[in-house]
This record gives sequence, structure tokens and C-alpha cells, in this order.
Amino acid sequence: MNDLPHCPKCNSEHTYQDGLFFACPECAHEWSPEEVSPEAQEVSGVIKDANGNVLQDGDTVTVIKDLKVKSSSTVVKVGTKVRNIRLVDGDHDIDCKIDGIGAMKLKSQYVKKI
Repeated sequence: MNDLPHCPKCNSEHTYQDGLFFACPECAHEWSPEEVSPEAQEVSGVIKDANGNVLQDGDTVTVIKDLKVKSSSTVVKVGTKVRNIRLVDGDHDIDCKIDGIGAMKLKSQYVKKI
């Protein structure tokens, strides 16, 4: 029997252990056993950044990955500072305004608290 956890991204039961991490062959998602899934964050009501720091309204964060803006050729570059964030419920945890781009919604897994 496979007693490994299901994939937190696609809920596949066909996961395997790869060194210290778990991996999913269906969606290629990798995660550590200590990693808190976004679903568990939503249940607890606490939203954390990529490093596990608790986020609050009004915080300043930095983008840790180039993010393509949907329906546009614009890209939010790594290191972009986002000031005065607002936490919201839903698929994207953060509402914010980015200089030069405008209002956006971001996922907390792609930012780190300053």
C-alpha cells in the first residue's frame, strides 16, 4: 500500500519520495514533508509567504519569481517591491498595486516579506 501523502497541487495518489522531497509524476510538483499546503493555510486562516513568514495587511513584499501578467506581454520581474498589500480570500491571496503595471492579484507562494 502507498502510505505517501497525495499531491497538494493536483491531489494525485501516485506520489513518490525523491530523496528528502515528495514528487508527483502527473503534475511534476515537488514538496517537502514539512511544507504547509495552500489549502491548509486557508483552513487555518493564516497566509504565509514563500519562506513561511506570516503576512498581514499593509506589509511590503518582494516578488521571488518572474510572473507573466495574464492577457499581456508584461512581466513582473524578480525583486519587484510591492507595498501596502491587502490579504483576500480566494485562489490569489494578495491584492496590490504594482508601479508601472497597476492593480494585481498575487499568490503568496511567489512573494517574500521584507
